[in-house]
Amino acid sequence: MPPAFDPATVKLEREFKHARPLIGCRFDPSGRFLFISSEDDTIQRFDLLTGAKTALVGHASWVRGMAFLGGAAAGTGELETWSGRAKALEAAVGFASVRYPAPKPAPFTLISGDYHGNLIFWPGDADAPKPTRTVPAHQGWIRAVSTSPDGKTIATSGNDNSVRLWTTEGKPVRSFEGHASHAYNVAFHPEGQRLASQELKGVVKDWDLKTGANSRDLDCKVLHKYDTGFMADIGGARTMTFNPDGTLLAVGGISNVSNAFAGIGNPLIVLIDWKAGTSKQLKTKEAFQGTMWGVAFHPSGAVIGAGGGSGGRMWIWKAGEVTSAHTVNLPASCRDLAMQPGGQRVALALANGTIQIYLTK
Repeated sequence: MPPAFDPATVKLEREFKHARPLIGCRFDPSGRFLFISSEDDTIQRFDLLTGAKTALVGHASWVRGMAFLGGAAAGTGELETWSGRAKALEAAVGFASVRYPAPKPAPFTLISGDYHGNLIFWPGDADAPKPTRTVPAHQGWIRAVSTSPDGKTIATSGNDNSVRLWTTEGKPVRSFEGHASHAYNVAFHPEGQRLASQELKGVVKDWDLKTGANSRDLDCKVLHKYDTGFMADIGGARTMTFNPDGTLLAVGGISNVSNAFAGIGNPLIVLIDWKAGTSKQLKTKEAFQGTMWGVAFHPSGAVIGAGGGSGGRMWIWKAGEVTSAHTVNLPASCRDLAMQPGGQRVALALANGTIQIYLTK
């Protein structure tokens, strides 16, 4: 049975600040570090144990896609164990992170993709991470990066309409061609045999990793509009993720667009039954103008989404429901959301340079 979860109990735990607007955020596999990308072309690493902030400098353009190889498995309880001891010590003798040193992190690799089409590999656990490898991966923006469940393959998608597979050393394995527009997002199925990708015009493709075949197309066209006034397309999977058992695929973006130039529309999550290929729409209870930029599955089966436009919001849908049950108002537009491994926390990257971290269980 999934754990009981009351969306109204979600609460802000802490905030971090950066000087420039944020673009993306991801937790490392252990849940100890939070990596955020910024409009200053850097990636910033925040240590949730010590509060330390470390800059990763190497990209020459914005970064949206980030993923990981290696690292400690989720659910070790390291953060909670250390935090509990540190707080007890802090109450007794003062500033805990100085008097109670944090444990050394397990080695892991961060892979990040930028607007210029470059993949950069970093030793994510290093005291001062420096690029170890740069791979020219796409012609134009790398929209998303994902790693396979077995940690042996990297997938990328980009503005050249292609989806590509790479070894852990950054060597090309295969290119999936067939999207008619920018490939906005990509995600490995948890079983590791299939790959999902979604393009600007709303088509979700199901790829067989063994054969490279496009097995089927799934309809997510509600997340696309061609604006005849501005003669421009708007849409694409701004966020996409499978639930842990792979039965559901959540795709988020913008719908009901009335003005492509200004990005006026409504945030929407399309929840796809992966086996049946059917879908339902998860809508916000309150009227809101903007885009759904992040989505995650809570261990209870609830869906958490966040977005921005006319302000910023985080919404929570109870498992099986199509209308949001709880709304959290944010101080600025949200550009990404990340769930900590194990589901203890969710992080939000905001356009005002703030990272907010909420306790979710």
